[in-house]
Amino acid sequence: MKITKVDILQLDTVENKHWRPILCRIFTDEGIYGDGEAALAYATAAPAAFGMVKDFASLIIGLDPLEHEVIWDKLYKGTFWGQNGGPVVFAGISAIDIALWDIKGKAYGKPVYQLLGGKKREKLRTYASQLQFGWSETRGPLYKAEDYGLVAREVVAEGYNAVKVDFFTYDEKGARLTSEKQTRLLSSHYLNLVEERVAATREAVGPDVDIIVENHANTDALSAIQIGRRIEKYNIFYYEEPATPNPKTFAYISSKLDLPLASGERIYSRWQYAPYFENSSL
Repeated sequence: MKITKVDILQLDTVENKHWRPILCRIFTDEGIYGDGEAALAYATAAPAAFGMVKDFASLIIGLDPLEHEVIWDKLYKGTFWGQNGGPVVFAGISAIDIALWDIKGKAYGKPVYQLLGGKKREKLRTYASQLQFGWSETRGPLYKAEDYGLVAREVVAEGYNAVKVDFFTYDEKGARLTSEKQTRLLSSHYLNLVEERVAATREAVGPDVDIIVENHANTDALSAIQIGRRIEKYNIFYYEEPATPNPKTFAYISSKLDLPLASGERIYSRWQYAPYFENSSL
């Protein structure tokens, strides 16, 4: 089996103009094709991801799609910028790798989870995410504490038992907070604002629903610690991206808080994650 063609698509969504998924479809000479996605649909990286997949696609024509490890290594080590690459590079590699797994599953007539070692769980837990933008009929931005509670109660009624919210995206009037306001020693005004929103959410969902505090790396280490100390008492499940990912910074934040830390989509590959696990900051 050989790869004959790769199509790259940028989708324009009707409801959200800021969401532009980048997809690829890899074709083979045996009529089997596989689909993948470069997961940089939001923010400003979609065109770069499109270009990255396009560049990588030109390198895999004629190769055996079942040898996905060989192809992964070629894209990572044989392209100069691939090694220790960032979001754009790894989004390109990932899109192709996902499509190759899709081809392999179809070729062997097996679901990909079996090729990866089998199904360990019958169910996967999900959470309702980014509630600061609203939910269902209640659209954001949310800025009043009671609205955070209202939306959280709504998603729990739908069956979710965990919610993820960025409580420090908007100010008390609904304006988006600037980096200059988020990366400094925070005044009591902002700390109270965050705590009131967290408290309203906890009161709305009760003690048995997990609350994940999303931070989008908007704060620095000191302001992240200030917020963390205010919210510890609300039984937070974990604190995601409290600051720009850095192993030493995360270790410092972790040492000052009684909260589990998590990272998001700004760390790529097992090599980039390794130092966080080694210092137990994640």
